[in-house]
Amino acid sequence: MNTASFPAAWRVLAVAAMLVTSSVVQGSEHAPSTAKPWSPVTLQTALKDLPKGNVAAGLKVHTTMMCASCHGAAGNASTMNWPSVAGQRFDYTAKMLLDYRSGLRDEDERAGLMTSIARMMSPQQIADVSAYYASLPKPVAPQAQAALAAPLSAAEHKRVEQLVRKGDANRLITACASCHGLHGEGKGTTPAIAGQTTDYFIRTMRLYHNGERHNDVYKGMSQFSQRLSDADTLLIARYYASLGQNRTAKAD
Repeated sequence: MNTASFPAAWRVLAVAAMLVTSSVVQGSEHAPSTAKPWSPVTLQTALKDLPKGNVAAGLKVHTTMMCASCHGAAGNASTMNWPSVAGQRFDYTAKMLLDYRSGLRDEDERAGLMTSIARMMSPQQIADVSAYYASLPKPVAPQAQAALAAPLSAAEHKRVEQLVRKGDANRLITACASCHGLHGEGKGTTPAIAGQTTDYFIRTMRLYHNGERHNDVYKGMSQFSQRLSDADTLLIARYYASLGQNRTAKAD
């Protein structure tokens, strides 16, 4: 794994994590590709089997496991290279960490690093940090303040509202809101995306489109991403990032 692109604190932890998991990964950057996909039943069972999360303990996990180095001091990413995790759904965060542990998420070196970290976490720590992120207010994308000077045009807003709220029947595109909520707040294991960084959003869509990310239980995002143009993806990314603009956030 090339750790040069990660923050210094993460690089130290990444080396330790790779040593811990080397006997399992056996030379591969990512977890084994034989990880068994979730079914709706097995996923819900795994989430129910997690212990109850503790917010205060979750803050400690966030700090001691170096999560803040990439995701921000309060779960609000300070750059567009990493996703914000503040305000994220408990079930979604827990599922992602379980996905990393099993190798279902293995799309790039970021996932390889997260796999190593997730395998160092106990079920209690997974539940705690998931509860902590769920307790935080929605994030403000780092580019949000700059975007205020160039908001979506009336035509762009009309088009993106159509995609987000109604979809596009001609292209068999389901409305984003049907899974992510009218305000990008997420539902269950579907993530909250209001205030998310545009770069992370676009990268995620491309990974689904290229078949490099495949941990969506119902394959909804894999199918959805195939029907969007690059212009649509950018517009939706800007729209959801803008949902974090209408509040004052403390800087990380």
